[in-house]
Formats: sequence, structure tokens, C-alpha cells
Amino acid sequence: MTDNSTIKASGRVTIPTDLDVVPETLEIMKRWGADAIRDCDGTDFPAELKAVDAKVYSTYYTTRKDNAWAKANPDEIQQMYIMTGFHTAEGDSLSIHLMDHLYPDMLKVNDQDDIRRWWEVVDRTTGQVVPAERWHYDAEKGDVVISAVAYHDYTVSFLAYIMWDPVHMYNAVTNGWQGVEHQITFDVRQPKTHKFTMERLRKFIADHPYVDVIRYTTFFHQFTLIFDELAREKYVDWYGYSASVSPYILEQFEKEVGYPFRPEYIIDQGYMNNTYRIPSREFRDFQAFQRREVAKLAKEMVDITHECGKEAMMFLGDHWIGTEPFMEEFPTIGLDAVVGSVGNGATLRLISDIPGVKYTEGRFLPYFFPDTFHEGGDPVKEAKVNWVTARRAILRKPIDRIGYGGYLKLALEFPEFVEYVESVCDEFRTLYENIKGTTPYCVRRVAVLNCWGKMRAWGNHMVHHALYYKQNYSYAGIIEALSGAPFDVRFISFEDIRENPELLKEFDVVLNVGDAYTAYSGGENWMDEAVLTAVKRYVHEGGGFIGVGEPAAVQYEGRFFQLSDVLGVEEERGFTLNVDKYNWEEHSHFITADAGDKIDFGEGKKNIYALPDTTILRQIDKEVQLAVHDCGKGRGVYISGLPYSFENSRLLYRAILWASHDEENLHRWFSENYNVEVHAYVRNGKYCVVNNTYEPQSTTVYRGDGSSFPLQLDANEIRWFSI
Repeated sequence: MTDNSTIKASGRVTIPTDLDVVPETLEIMKRWGADAIRDCDGTDFPAELKAVDAKVYSTYYTTRKDNAWAKANPDEIQQMYIMTGFHTAEGDSLSIHLMDHLYPDMLKVNDQDDIRRWWEVVDRTTGQVVPAERWHYDAEKGDVVISAVAYHDYTVSFLAYIMWDPVHMYNAVTNGWQGVEHQITFDVRQPKTHKFTMERLRKFIADHPYVDVIRYTTFFHQFTLIFDELAREKYVDWYGYSASVSPYILEQFEKEVGYPFRPEYIIDQGYMNNTYRIPSREFRDFQAFQRREVAKLAKEMVDITHECGKEAMMFLGDHWIGTEPFMEEFPTIGLDAVVGSVGNGATLRLISDIPGVKYTEGRFLPYFFPDTFHEGGDPVKEAKVNWVTARRAILRKPIDRIGYGGYLKLALEFPEFVEYVESVCDEFRTLYENIKGTTPYCVRRVAVLNCWGKMRAWGNHMVHHALYYKQNYSYAGIIEALSGAPFDVRFISFEDIRENPELLKEFDVVLNVGDAYTAYSGGENWMDEAVLTAVKRYVHEGGGFIGVGEPAAVQYEGRFFQLSDVLGVEEERGFTLNVDKYNWEEHSHFITADAGDKIDFGEGKKNIYALPDTTILRQIDKEVQLAVHDCGKGRGVYISGLPYSFENSRLLYRAILWASHDEENLHRWFSENYNVEVHAYVRNGKYCVVNNTYEPQSTTVYRGDGSSFPLQLDANEIRWFSI
């Protein structure tokens, strides 16, 4: 029975405004059905809209937009750790200039605090710290002068004040703002600024009685974002903690953990403990300390917000370090809502899966910025890709609201864009009303195993949000496919297994995805007997294991893939060239039944070969890309890489069913055409069939009882049915 009615009610949409688009704002509110209005960085809220019949969001910056305070209290300006490049000594003396290849207006060397305690010079040839008496700082030149060993390499790790907030700088550069005052980032964690900030917040709320929602952007510490001398992004890590430091904070950390701090705990040989690095004990200690301290201080601001009769919303981005939403500390903050930028399905689930808030909101792309909204630009195309990509994930776990950000006047110059977003808003309300309050039908229970577990849930293989990187898209595609797939997905860590070896029994299939020695494949964790035997026991007793890239990879005791007996493949590292390999024949299989002659493995992997009793499904020039293997009562699947596409999503779906011995249930809430997907909401008595392409599609749809019917769908159409 078709139930394809469209919900025409308004609501669940937030739009931006500005002083010069008041009538247009009211018109867009009507067309898009918006029930909330917001300001943005570089805009002001119009007085004419203060009495509007809608919620008013006000962006609130806890760490900037008060340069008078920052300049009057320079000791409480925020700081970050920086490491210089590697420099080779050619004699017994070496000078290293600290600010090479850094934007001079963004950072200022902190030589006010005890540099011999908080800076560190490291001989990178030996890995040893250079004693403080063997180096000094020439403040006039900005150089550290080292008593060196010839032809050894050296780096300097130092503290720098953040004299231009990185997000304000990004917005200024992107939008071409000229002559704007650089907003200085002050440190709310420190005593004077802490007291000032709480008073400032109360004053802001009192001065803005028309505001309903304080949208914190975000709280206190910016993710690591550094610009080079040409104002280009030099280093970015959306999860980076290196800009959350100061001597004041680090002294507190030392008291809590009971051991002295080293800059290297943050610097990490220059890798800055990015999310691909296997985290050290000291870095995990620091993260946990920061989460607790940030949560306490954020709760203080949220309590003030509630006391003043306003809602508190957090933007999941910018200064969000310490507020990881899936950790135990987050619910203690007491936030009403979280809003985040939606780059794809994985980032949508990163928002919609957040527990402990009343509602979640996704800010869709494109931003109304001139980098997209310019003559010759195509914002409609970007909006279509963004919506269709996110819609898969919404159908699994919906956010409660959608919205847009930027400068409305730019969007108004593109009528086709305005019209398209109107259709998106209507469609979002329809699907939300159909699926709210229920859990969609899940075929299997799937665990993604890595070093981070729930702390990086849905954020695996992200460097700077959802941006493409050549080295990770083949892995990020797995997470993206899962974000809109009918599986119950959880993210678990090696520590979870150590604490509870029986945990794996809660899942039908475990995935391990990533390059060797990264946090996502696990590296040295696979040398731990407790982890290795727990996973092997799980598979031998009937579980499924899917390894992608270089799973369970660490050179140890004669093997590189520590689960080569589970996966049936190994990687040639040059140590076994003398061992002949004969298994290269490809076979047809359940997993590849929907695949064409050529499967996109992305970057794939070189030098992977199959063990004698393994079934190869795809190999390229005698390099295995896809293989399956029986192990005890369980099954292993090896995939070299799997970028996101509808074809690859289907391949992963089939791989999970095969690994969990569930092939016979393939035709349950299923579409024969992989461009079309079926989502069932049994408790709500509804299911939908969705065309993920911008072309008409035909398919055969299978209901939950295995019965089927043919269906034709228009481009991008979503059709609702009653069960």
C-alpha cells in the first residue's frame, strides 16, 4: 500500500539572516518553512526581526570578540604547542628560527613563561632531549641557538600565543574581509578570564532578551589549525588537542596525573598526536583530563544559560576540543542541543547519534560563502550531492532539524538554489514525521574495531571533517557505507576487549579498517595475546571478521597480518620472497554477485597474496584485492579498500551477510538495484524505497516476508509504503 503523502507543515529548519536582507529573510522563512533564525560570524541580527514568530539563535563566542580584554590580560591569551621543522647541524652550533613558515599575525612566541620548563629541544637523531644548559633563545632574532653534534637533526617544541583566532582568520581569508581587526583568542580556563567570562555571558544574555537559543561556537579550545606564511592551511586536525595548552593548564595536569609533563606528549615527534596515531598513555591521560575540565566549565555556562531562561546549543566544530559527544563527560554538561556541519552520511551520524540532548541539528552545505556563490558557481549541484549523501544516514538515524549558514544575500542571487532547498526542507519534514521515535530494521550487528572506539564513533578516517584525502578515501568509504546501511553499528576499542573479552559475542561481524601501524588498524595492539586470542576465539566460534587495507598488521613473530589465518591472506614485506605463491585463480561468489567486471578498490593494496586454502574473488596483476576464508565455524573477508559508492555499499552489505552466515536472508527489505535502497520502520508500520541517483531507476523490491514487487522511481525519488 503506497503512503507517499508529503508533509507540508512548516518547522524544523533554521536559516541565517543579516541587516540587509530583512524582507528577504521573511520570504525565505515562508518558502522554506523555517521556524528559527540565526546570525553568523561577520553578521548582525536585525532589530526588525527581534519580534519575529520564530526561535532566534545567537552565535556566542566564548573565547573571542573581546580584544580589549585579551590585550589587557596578555598572560591569559590562549596558547598552542608548535614544533619547528627538522634542522641538520653542520657543526657544533645550530640556530633554528621558530616562526619559519608560520603566519606571523596568527602566532606570537611565548617567552614570558619559563621556557626551560615548557619548551623542549630534541636531538631527533638520538631521540634524546637536549639539556637546557646546551641551548638558549635569542629573542631579538627569534632563534633558538643549540650546542649541537654535527650532522644530527634537531627540532624545537615551543609555546605560542594565538593572536588571531584560527576560525576568524579562516572566515576572513575565505570571504576576503579587508581591514578587520584580528580577534585574539583568550583562555577561559584561567582565573581572571574565567570570572570575566561568566559575567560577560550574563551581560550578553541580559542585553539580548529576544534571543531564545545561545549557540556556543563552541566552548574553549580550537582544534589544531595552523596557517603558513601565505595564509594557507599548513596543518589541520579536526580532533587535534595541541591548541588546548598553557602552563596554567599543564601544571594542573601534572598534579592530577602525578608525573611531570613533557612537550613531547603533545608534539609526538611532530605528528601532534593526530587521530591516525596510536595514542600514548600520556596523551590519553591528557585528553581525559581536558574532557573533565572542559565539561565542568561548560556546565557552568550552560547552567547560567538555563538560569536566564535560554536554551544552550553547542556547535560540533571550531572550539570543540574536550567535548567529544560519545564520552562519559559529555552528558554532564547539560546541553539542550548540538548542531554540526553535515559533509556526508558519516558526519550526519556523528551528530544524530549523540545521546543526552533534547535535539540535534545538521547544518547543510554549501555555506552561503563566496567560494561557492559566485558568478559561474554551481551551488545547486553541491546542495544536491550533500542532501542525497546525508539522506541515507538520516533514514537510519534522523537529526531533528536542518539548517544553513553564511550570508543569505548570496544565496538569493541563485533562484534555482532557493527552489531546490525548498524541496529539501519539505522532504526532510516528510521523512522525519514518518520515522521519528523508532529504530529502523537492522539486518546484523556490526562492530568497528580500532584504538579509539566510541570516542571517534563515525569520525574514523576524518582529517578535516568530510574532506577527501587520497590516502584515506578507500577506508572512509567503509564508514560512509555503514552510515546509511541497515546494520546496528557500534565502535569498539582494543581496550574494550581487554576489559571484557566476551564483548565480541554481542556482534555478528567485526571490521578492522586502515593502514598498518595507524590507530585504525591497531598496530602493536595485535601483539597483545589477550586481544589476539579473544578475536580468534570469536571467529572460530562462528563470528565474522572483515579486514580492509592492512588489518591486524604489525611485524611480529614471523607474520605481518596477525590474523592471516582468519583472513587467508598475507602481505609480502620482502621477507618471504623465497616462498612461492600459487593461489591466484579468481572465483564467483555471493559477495560479488552484484558486482560488474571491475570493482573500485580505490587505492587498493599492493603485495597481498592468498594462502593456499583461500578463495580469491578479485586479484589485479597477482595482487589480491578481495578474498574470503573459512576459519573454524567463522568466516573472514579481506578487502584491499572500498571507496564509497552505491556499488561498493552493496558489496559491503553482501560481505557482512556472508561473514555472518546470513546469505539466505538477503531478500528481506531489499532492492535488487543497488542504486535503490529499502528502509523499514516496523514499529511505525512503514517502509520507504529511495532512489539515490539523479536518474530514473527500476528495481524489484523485497518486503520483510520475502515477497516482492516491481517499482519504477523518478530521479532522487523516495516512495513511502505502509506495511
